[in-house]
Amino acid sequence: MPSIKRFPFTDILGWSISRYDKFKICKRQYFYEYYPKFDKDNPIEKIQFLKKLTSRALETGNIVHDIVRDILYRYQKSVSPINKEKFIKYAYDLTEKYCKDKTFYESYYGSEVVLPQEIFVKVKAILENFLNSKRFKWIEENALETREHWIIEPDGYGETRINDMKAYCKVDFLFPVKDKIYILDWKTGKQDEKKHSRQLVGYSLWASFHFEKPAEDIMPMIVYLFPDYLERSVNVTEDIINDFAESVHKETQEMYEYLTDIENNIPKEKEIFSKGSNKIFCKYCSYRELCLADKK
Repeated sequence: MPSIKRFPFTDILGWSISRYDKFKICKRQYFYEYYPKFDKDNPIEKIQFLKKLTSRALETGNIVHDIVRDILYRYQKSVSPINKEKFIKYAYDLTEKYCKDKTFYESYYGSEVVLPQEIFVKVKAILENFLNSKRFKWIEENALETREHWIIEPDGYGETRINDMKAYCKVDFLFPVKDKIYILDWKTGKQDEKKHSRQLVGYSLWASFHFEKPAEDIMPMIVYLFPDYLERSVNVTEDIINDFAESVHKETQEMYEYLTDIENNIPKEKEIFSKGSNKIFCKYCSYRELCLADKK
């Protein structure tokens, strides 16, 4: 397989599903997330601290992603069976380490104590769903012979080009089987068919761009790992690709409207980035203390 294409650094913003979602839901959260150094009211260290807050759900996903990544790395080096006892211990030790090094939203804004043992119960169940799945067995039987070509959470942010516009679509796991390229994206939270289907189209375009494969030879799948193992795929057609590219262009232009300098990605004043009106969303926002202190 060809190598992933690289691009020279540019300041211009790059579209991604997660970036546009934040922009669409709350412009003020979007400002804090992407433009903290331009805030005149709060120290950048404070904003960055709040940005790093995690939650039970988020940290469960982080831990699972990293352990699955490590399983796949291990299979690239050795195809011997996994020692389940050692594997479970490794998973628990990693859970404990991650929880120790993080500040949880539930603790910072509330009085809850988040215990590693509590998170590990779900982590263990998710990992067992993955290891016991038909897909994992299928990978063992069909994909190991090309494991030197596996792409497992590639470095960087998955930069690509969609109609010459910068975009980010980072895959979790990509691997070839015969003349097809398979893409698996792990999810540990709730199903969101509309959003996740868009992600799959983005991954297909990313793979098509970097490896010069037609869309029909790319098999993207969302893998829900909890409460049960479940896969969802999208049949990517030319019409779907065109619609997706158009939406990326439109959404990028919307974000450009909040900049004073597009090429250098310099935002307008913070006050232009309005606060969201969904109070339920505000309740779970890491930056809520900044908004409560700022009456504007």
